[in-house]
Amino acid sequence: MVVYGRNPVREAIRGRRVVRRVWATKNALREPWLQDGGVPVQVVGAEQVERRCGSADHQGICAEVSGFVYAHPSALLDANEALIVALDQVQDPQNLGAICRTAECAGASGVVIPERRSAEVTAAVCKASAGAVEHLPVARVRNLADFLADAKRAGMWCYGAHPDAQTAFDEVDYRGAAVLVLGSEGKGLRPRVAAACDDVVAIPLRGRTESLSVSAAAAVLIYAAAAQRR
Repeated sequence: MVVYGRNPVREAIRGRRVVRRVWATKNALREPWLQDGGVPVQVVGAEQVERRCGSADHQGICAEVSGFVYAHPSALLDANEALIVALDQVQDPQNLGAICRTAECAGASGVVIPERRSAEVTAAVCKASAGAVEHLPVARVRNLADFLADAKRAGMWCYGAHPDAQTAFDEVDYRGAAVLVLGSEGKGLRPRVAAACDDVVAIPLRGRTESLSVSAAAAVLIYAAAAQRR
């Protein structure tokens, strides 16, 4: 995989993956973390960086890294007082990356995504997460509803986000082990996934816009849970 952008490359060097080589423009080469990173760096022009990574949003730097290694779902369930974010068929890489960034910043235990009909951790997701995926466990599961059943057997409470829910998001006790479940862009939670939750919660909308993006809704729920758990 070739990751691109200053934050993703920096976090890849700091993270678990093997960084094999870096291509950087002269301006990007000024970054102090790049000088001390201990990886081979080749100085090239911006057009060569873009050709290597396939994106114009490279900020003058990209790196060849080992493939992303997904966490095992059971490892997330074994975490003490875990806070897990589960995503039901979120297919936009920008949304997945933004949610991973929020989850990592808030100290969540990890993110769970389905194996099918979901965005994967690609270079675009790395960029959208500002490199947060290099430090955040992300697990893939065959069936999200079955994973939620496993979570409940492990003593976790599962809360799904649903616009028509009778319970407000800030009326829930998120302390202890919990899973926050958010649905896909436009369709929301699938019925079987919603039924697998202990409760569904709504985020009140005070303005004229009909809905929040899934990444914005995730940020509200994640930090509501994190605030209670401090």
